[in-house]
Amino acid sequence: MAFTIEQYNAISDAYALGATTVTYGDKTVAYRSLDDMNRIIAKIEAELSIKVAPARRRYAQHSKGLYPTDL
Repeated sequence: MAFTIEQYNAISDAYALGATTVTYGDKTVAYRSLDDMNRIIAKIEAELSIKVAPARRRYAQHSKGLYPTDL
């Protein structure tokens, strides 16, 4: 099955909202669950060779409360 970027964007947006019904163009597709949608998204990404950047980790920065003039 050939997927399009339009389909990928529609299903990704719906997944992000927690919706299981996707409409693109004149078609509407209802998925059974978000897990089902997630599997389809992975298939589309593989077929279209879409590289998804991993989430960036953020680390808290702490100081001892000293300023350079206090040293």
